[in-house]
Amino acid sequence: MTPVSSHSPHGQSSLRTVQVLGGGNAGSSAHVRSLASGLVARGVRVTVCAPVDADRAYDFTGAGAEHVHVPRSSDPASVAALRAVCADADLVHAHGLHASFRAVLALSGRRTPLVVTWHDRAYAEGARAHLVRLLERRVVKAASVVLGTTSALVDRARRTGARDARLAAVALPGRRPEVEKDDPDRRRPKVRAELGATGRPLLIAVGSLERHRGYDVLLDASRAWRKLDPAPLLVIAGEGALRAALQRRIEDEELPVRLIGRRDDVSELLAAADIALLSSSWESRSVLAQEALHARVPLVATDVGGMSELVGDAAELVPYGDAGSLAGTVVRLLADPERQDLLRERGVRQAATWPTEDETVAQVLSVYDELTQPRPMI
Repeated sequence: MTPVSSHSPHGQSSLRTVQVLGGGNAGSSAHVRSLASGLVARGVRVTVCAPVDADRAYDFTGAGAEHVHVPRSSDPASVAALRAVCADADLVHAHGLHASFRAVLALSGRRTPLVVTWHDRAYAEGARAHLVRLLERRVVKAASVVLGTTSALVDRARRTGARDARLAAVALPGRRPEVEKDDPDRRRPKVRAELGATGRPLLIAVGSLERHRGYDVLLDASRAWRKLDPAPLLVIAGEGALRAALQRRIEDEELPVRLIGRRDDVSELLAAADIALLSSSWESRSVLAQEALHARVPLVATDVGGMSELVGDAAELVPYGDAGSLAGTVVRLLADPERQDLLRERGVRQAATWPTEDETVAQVLSVYDELTQPRPMI
């Protein structure tokens, strides 16, 4: 990796950055943990402002950063707490819409550069959707640079009024540079037995049980593949507001689906699966999609957001909300081992094109230097 400087604007001490998190998004939290570790290793002083439970989960202090508890966006004390922390920062980097909006309020009246990363699109309907658009406009106009994790998010930022929007390099944290090609079946029989998938295909979906995940479409699709012999088992890992409604449907319609709640062994679940499924109405850099390709598990996903940009030709993409297309694709793929092998090999090649953690840190540091280094007088 090409070395990147990390001097302060005045050349007297290392650059001091403040990373601002809302604490609710696992992808952005893992990214900040990875980023903090890389920045500290390069001599940058990092303070992470996030709820205390986020530090417990992601151990920012273990990465060498200072952690300051800042309440979630719903707490009115959060802006005042953030303003105090940012008082002597050389640069503030906020992740996600609500954390970014709080950073804008905290920096009001100051000339501290603000970098904003949009990891995903904010989900909202009705009157709340209008509020989200207003927040987005306020944030992008105040930001020195907006980094979007997909081209669609970059375009959205530009349309909203960003003066400088760029595609962000975002690695999948904790992933070794090489893609493992060894036989992943060491624990496969045990996991499949635990899930009740011995002697039948296993389909895995992972994510919060919320409306935008499209699980209602997955349940619709499962009616088609339950006619197969043996019938595939769909296992959904995650928790959320729709759990009771989904469980009622599964029982009332006798669907071959299990809800197994929030799990911390997603990698092992994927390694045991025959196919991974994503049915969301929107995705940016889906962690599940990346994990599936790394694990050499065929992926069937909705063609939304940044999905096609992320996976290329290494997955089967279907229209959002089309249960028939989703079901048909799964049935055909289960019956075609050669196609499965092709997707596995394509997945390995596609994963090799994704940025590493070093490349991610290098890009962010170059943006920081651009915004904080003294410019030569012309």
